[in-house]
Amino acid sequence: MEPTKNLKLPLSNDSKNEDKQQRVSTMTRKGVYSALSYMVSSVLLVMFNKAALSSYNFPFANVITLTQMVCGFIILYVMKSVKIISFTSDESQSSSNNRVLFVSFRTLAETFPLAITYLLFMVVTMEAVRGINIPMYTTLRRTSVAFTMVMEYFLSGKTHSSFVIGSVGIILAGAFVAGARDMSFDAYAYTVVFIENMCKAVYLASVSHIGKSTGLNIFGLVWCNVVICGPILFLWSLLRGDLQTTLNFPYLFHPGFQVVMLLSCVLTFFMNYIVVLNTTINSALTQAICGNLKDVFTSGFGWLLFGGLPYDLFNVIGQSLGFLGSCLYAYFKLQGM
Repeated sequence: MEPTKNLKLPLSNDSKNEDKQQRVSTMTRKGVYSALSYMVSSVLLVMFNKAALSSYNFPFANVITLTQMVCGFIILYVMKSVKIISFTSDESQSSSNNRVLFVSFRTLAETFPLAITYLLFMVVTMEAVRGINIPMYTTLRRTSVAFTMVMEYFLSGKTHSSFVIGSVGIILAGAFVAGARDMSFDAYAYTVVFIENMCKAVYLASVSHIGKSTGLNIFGLVWCNVVICGPILFLWSLLRGDLQTTLNFPYLFHPGFQVVMLLSCVLTFFMNYIVVLNTTINSALTQAICGNLKDVFTSGFGWLLFGGLPYDLFNVIGQSLGFLGSCLYAYFKLQGM
């Protein structure tokens, strides 16, 4: 039986030639749609996470991350059990897989480094969102493009044109200008964001490579991340006493908080899918640039909803440079430059 024959969701990169990774390619229509989908869902996800952590003052970012993983596990388990999706590019590979985990222990071992990077990225992201106002958070995150370019070069030897490098330079300049006069400077929060950027760069640069070496498609990679990271995060939260304390959280059964958490979990599942899709269809750097482009809108909505950053000319100039650099990058990719 081939349960994925009629599957509508795209599962993997359509490119056939390995040497395409060494050349600059034109972004396809599917690539544009996946990039736009990522940007819209990412803006909404940051808003809901910030609402849970700040508006409702929920104290445990790791518990939110654990809830998101449990939600993803349930969705994937049900979809795989009823044969709506598969976890491998060739479903026949799953004939010898563990019937409980759907993938072999060897496959889990091969994806373990990627999953640990994913766990660090998720936990650090939640901590970063809590510790810094959204406009400055999105500004500092723009430095992730530099980390991503470095990781792409060392992991796959991928290089970029002078046009792309120039547009990334403009983005970095905008980030430094915007943060130059942040009067709410917090060394711990800034460090957390930079750690997040490094984890994100390693994760994005490794996704395509791990997928090819294991034969897993997008759903399979997300499944392994959840299966490996979920128990680790559960034990960590249990030992710290976070789960017990969560039961006494005053807003735990408040309808507004529950809606925020539900939407956060659903969007996280979709984000896990769309990040891998966008990275495999386009590139790790394109995924990072999309993150920078959507950060402009995240900054605006975050400032309106949560505040935290007074008006400053340097910040406006920096945000504008970041937006300009992201637009130039998108133009160069669409033109195949």
